[in-house]
Amino acid sequence: MLTQLKITSAKPTAKPYNLSDGHGLFLAIQTSGSKLWRFRYRYAGRQKTLHIGPWPDTSLADARERCREARKAIAAGLDPALEKKRAKVTARFAVATTFKDVALEWIAKCEREGRAEITLDKIRWLLGMAYPLIGSHPINAISPTEALTVLRKVEAKGRYESARRMRSILSRVFRYGIATARCDRDVAADLRGALTTPKTVHHAAITDPGGVGVLLKTMDGYTGQAVTRMALRLSPHLFVRPGELRQAEWTEIDVEKALWSIPAERMKMRRSHKVPLSRQALSMIEELREISGHRQYLFPCMGSPRRPMSENGVNQALRRLGYETGEMTAHGFRAMAATLLNEMGRWNPDAIERQLAHQEVSSVRRAYARGEYWDERVAMMQHWSDYLDGLRDAAEAPRPAKAVSCKLKSGKWKARRPRSQPRR
Repeated sequence: MLTQLKITSAKPTAKPYNLSDGHGLFLAIQTSGSKLWRFRYRYAGRQKTLHIGPWPDTSLADARERCREARKAIAAGLDPALEKKRAKVTARFAVATTFKDVALEWIAKCEREGRAEITLDKIRWLLGMAYPLIGSHPINAISPTEALTVLRKVEAKGRYESARRMRSILSRVFRYGIATARCDRDVAADLRGALTTPKTVHHAAITDPGGVGVLLKTMDGYTGQAVTRMALRLSPHLFVRPGELRQAEWTEIDVEKALWSIPAERMKMRRSHKVPLSRQALSMIEELREISGHRQYLFPCMGSPRRPMSENGVNQALRRLGYETGEMTAHGFRAMAATLLNEMGRWNPDAIERQLAHQEVSSVRRAYARGEYWDERVAMMQHWSDYLDGLRDAAEAPRPAKAVSCKLKSGKWKARRPRSQPRR
């Protein structure tokens, strides 16, 4: 067996050599002079080596104790080398064990996976409401009752849909905690039946041809910011999701091919999407190029041109035109197009769904229905723009402006004409 004197007096040679201490423990003397403790053993019929640590950081007594622990693990049917790797993984993640630490790691993972920025912002907003109550708690110590308290606080404000989404986000954080050895169970999964089920509210949309014509004629009278005006005018012709429209970049527009190519990372279903551009849409895009063609985005934010316009820009424009939230929304242009195109009866419903970038509900049908119906979609988009022009021209007059109250310096209120309506 080794002694302190033997270890100290061991000198390096031209080749590495070992000094045995018995029971599989030995000290490896390297040519550089370093001395490393090793334990040689057999597991599942294979010869294996466990790296214990360097001498003198690991003393002779410590090395023998580690060797005894390893032999006990082998007797219990465990592989000491594998257990050491598991302990390292656990130790690496043990530094950050609070709910907020784990949540921030999970968000960073979502960023690396290419989640849309608007999705990440919503996740941060939802988790931001949870941090004050459970953010500083060790994630493994959070009980279902504590998680429910967070959700009840959101429900108390009448935000039933937000509470439902928050439960889903909390569940994902807990599952990430399980995968990274910070917690043992997803306590949010136990709360599925504890929340108030929100009523399904569809995006408000005008779907009767007469109302669409009046809306389009009213939109022509919008006198707000030029970028917002162009986003408003293009919305019915393209009928993409508002987030996809406002983040459109000039590099995605191919005028010669009359095509807008949206990358997969910006799409809800994570599939790249192509939008055929009608003559009317191309004309509006060329008009827009004079305004923002030197920028990255077609619709830059006026205060911060390196960022896209606000996600509520088109909605705010509709409100200024007198359309309430329950009448028409930016997302409602999609429902408008879907309804009227289907009612025409001349277009394949699958072609309409492809143009809306919807995913087939049935996984079996989705596996086989992979056609893009491209030629039909090109013809459909041109016909749709022509149809919209016809509805607008047939409308007798734009929607009358609603009086808006404004407060005077005297403290009194009076009605004034909305700024979106031009003076006559």
